[in-house]
Amino acid sequence: MTETDAFVVRAKSPDNEPEIDIVPVSESRHDEDDRLKSEYVSAVRDAVEAGNIERARELVAPLHPADVADLIELTPSDERPDMVAALGDLVGAEVYSELNEYVRDDVIEEMAPAQVAEIASELDTDDAVAIIEDMEEEDQQAVLEAMEPEDRAAIESALSFPEESAGRLMQRDLVAVPQHWSVGQVIDYLRDNSELTKDFWEIYVVDERHHPIGCCLLSWLLTTPRTIAISDVMKREQTLIPVDMDQEEVALRFQKYALISAAVIDPTGRLVGMITVDDILHIVQEEAGEDILRLSGAGDGDINQPILLTVRTRLTWLVVNLGTAILAASVVGLFQETISRYVVLAVLMPIVSGMGGNAGTQTMAVAVRAIATNQLTSSNTIRQILREFRIALANGLTLGVLIGVATGLIYQNPDLGLVIALAMLFNNIVAGLGGILVPVSLDKMDVDPAVSSAVFVTTLTDVMGFFSFLGLATLWGL
Repeated sequence: MTETDAFVVRAKSPDNEPEIDIVPVSESRHDEDDRLKSEYVSAVRDAVEAGNIERARELVAPLHPADVADLIELTPSDERPDMVAALGDLVGAEVYSELNEYVRDDVIEEMAPAQVAEIASELDTDDAVAIIEDMEEEDQQAVLEAMEPEDRAAIESALSFPEESAGRLMQRDLVAVPQHWSVGQVIDYLRDNSELTKDFWEIYVVDERHHPIGCCLLSWLLTTPRTIAISDVMKREQTLIPVDMDQEEVALRFQKYALISAAVIDPTGRLVGMITVDDILHIVQEEAGEDILRLSGAGDGDINQPILLTVRTRLTWLVVNLGTAILAASVVGLFQETISRYVVLAVLMPIVSGMGGNAGTQTMAVAVRAIATNQLTSSNTIRQILREFRIALANGLTLGVLIGVATGLIYQNPDLGLVIALAMLFNNIVAGLGGILVPVSLDKMDVDPAVSSAVFVTTLTDVMGFFSFLGLATLWGL
């Protein structure tokens, strides 16, 4: 085993002296889920703390940039500046593009504008924008002024587009050729221009106005005789992305049409950039996680988010939920006399509201996802509402019979069993209809259903659950 095949694990001996243990990196750097092991992270941290910079760099040198980013994220915030300083050039531009945004902001905060500008200049435009866009305006301007004019112009142009739009997401480095060229001319152009981007799968063919009229896969180019015109090889049908399109809609187009890359056009139809599938994978993951967290009112849900920001985000929705809970409690207050005569109602009513809440959440989650993925549209909304009604009716009947029979046998009261069965049926129907109607209605009002649906649906099922059960009990004379 060589020096570079191992890392140091420092521990305390009985006499409190550090001990050195050599462990093979190949066996111990990652666990079975390809995550950095805590022992490995501790080894690097200990090497930095001990001032053994050479050892720390030896340990980190074999890592992929994404793993280096993970290592920095796993390092306590107060140790990160020392970790980054110790690793030096091992924390390259690609590492910064992989860092969690909150961690990246903390690290960049300690850097001079010229250093940030140097990092941004080495990245694709979309990654550079991701680093610069969240900075304070004063710091942002300082970084931009430290950049080369060409890079600065590209980033300033990208920042002029709305957040989470195709303009922010696109790369400006692409390969575009005129339609009158032959395959041989295109190949020679690719070979003779060392400044062209190295990461591309398609070549865009443009007319004299720089409008994209087709695209050509590299595989087609390499397997076609040199004398054939590129316009005879290219695919004319292509998916063009407007520069102001929301990134979620861009991701849906990539998914629907199985795209590897797509051209981005400005309002005049000119080719201004391209978006590649690796960027879309991040968006798909981000948007999916964002919707799930919004349903719970947990905000971004990022474990690296500042505590005060997390508290403010969660507390906002908890206060809203407190108000809806008071509303539900007020419904119960209307039936105090009925409850006082038959106390067992207080024991059973949470079952009705709780089951309705679960049913409503199931339907709501499906509806929000269907809206987000364009599966639920105006053309099939009525059909889906009727579908959810039938599902709610079937579930309500089944649950109603089960709870009704059980309640009647346990309390030796058939009337009580019938009341809770009818209440369960009614509240499940309300939950099913509310679970789809609330998100659809919010979407029609241009309100994000992932953010607001949960509060309305939960309130609806709680209020109607208590009202139906206690109201039927009062009518029945229990």
